[in-house]
Amino acid sequence: MRFMMIVKATADSEAGAMPSQELIDAMQKYNEELVKAGVLLAADGLQPSSNGIRISYPEPGGKPKVTDGPFTEAKELIAGYTLIEVKSREEAIEWALRMPDPHGFGQGEIELRQVFDVEDLMEDPETLAKEAALRKQVEQQRNA
Repeated sequence: MRFMMIVKATADSEAGAMPSQELIDAMQKYNEELVKAGVLLAADGLQPSSNGIRISYPEPGGKPKVTDGPFTEAKELIAGYTLIEVKSREEAIEWALRMPDPHGFGQGEIELRQVFDVEDLMEDPETLAKEAALRKQVEQQRNA
C-alpha cells in the first residue's frame, strides 16, 4: 500500500522562508529511518505557489485555463510530500506520526492519503496491460 504524506503550506512556506538547519537535520534523520525500513519512495519540498501554475477546466469539454501563482489560502496549499510504501494503514499512520513538525513552529500539518493502485481504477485487461507497459517503460528510463 502506498501512502502520501502531504505537508500543508503555511504563510512562512508561501513566503519562501527556508527551514532552519535544525529542521533540515531532523527531516534528514527521519528520511534515513524511512530508507533503512525500506518504505521511502520519494520525498521533496515544493517551492511556494508564487512559482506555481494552476491549470483548471472551468467548462466541461472546454479549453483548460492557465493561472500563474501565487494562490490564496496557504492552508489549502502543499509545501511538500513524502511517498511511502507500507503494509497497512496503521503503519502509514505510525510513520506520519514520527515525522518532525514540518515547519518547526508548531504550525505543521500533515495530510495522509492512500494512493490508488492501478487495479483499483481499471478493470479492463487491455487497459491494465497498457498501463503496466507504460510503468515498465518509465522504470527502464529511470534505470538508463
